[in-house]
Amino acid sequence: MRFDLSDEEWSVLEPLMPKSRKSARPHDWRIINAIVYVLRTGIPWRDLPERYGPYISAYNRFNRRARRGVWKRIFDALAAKSRDSLYLDR
Repeated sequence: MRFDLSDEEWSVLEPLMPKSRKSARPHDWRIINAIVYVLRTGIPWRDLPERYGPYISAYNRFNRRARRGVWKRIFDALAAKSRDSLYLDR
């Protein structure tokens, strides 16, 4: 799909994702694609296409990870790897 992460993008992002405490999350890629879709398109969570599963799952995962600072850590790690980054704490 147009806004979904490619295999190459996922291979960069996957090692930065938090590991599950209980068991493997088989739908991590789908949930992350759902979050990326909402952020790239600006649609309301409730309008998330059904192919991503229940919108509430993506919404809850996005919010929980935001509260724990996961997205900030991922952004910082990706920015630090970019030669074009303005990231100052290299």
